[in-house]
Amino acid sequence: MTPRQKRLGFIVAGVMLVAAAVGLVLYALKNNVSLYFTPTQVYNKEAPQGRNFRIGGLVEVGSVKRETDGLTVHFNITDNARIMPVVYKGILPDLFKEGKGVVAQGKLDEANEFRAEEVLAKHDENYMPPEAADALKKAEEAKAAAAQPGSSSSAEYPVAK
Repeated sequence: MTPRQKRLGFIVAGVMLVAAAVGLVLYALKNNVSLYFTPTQVYNKEAPQGRNFRIGGLVEVGSVKRETDGLTVHFNITDNARIMPVVYKGILPDLFKEGKGVVAQGKLDEANEFRAEEVLAKHDENYMPPEAADALKKAEEAKAAAAQPGSSSSAEYPVAK
């Protein structure tokens, strides 16, 4: 084997090792990536079925109901267009309040109720992620368009008031 062939062999082996490493990293991340969706996107079936994802919006005022076990909480998340019922069993963050921003991670059950495994409360009233701000703006526009005479909507998920 000539020195040129040896170098070429090392280069090819190195490229193959890098490709294998990148493939393994992407495969590992595929199952751990948790995408963010709004209640309207979940209603439009844009969220993954049977997989964990994050849903964000505002906690609907008057929707927080606690069960007698002291840990299970039922509440609604809204983007001002659609409402998503959420069930969470655990201790809620101190900043969790009705009318405030929240992000919950979990998955949909068979009854289209979101089963949260983790709930995060927004900590600053002035900051909102650009995706959430855009989603709320689009929801308001869709709600205004739906309020026009002659529009109809499905009753699978409740519409925000």
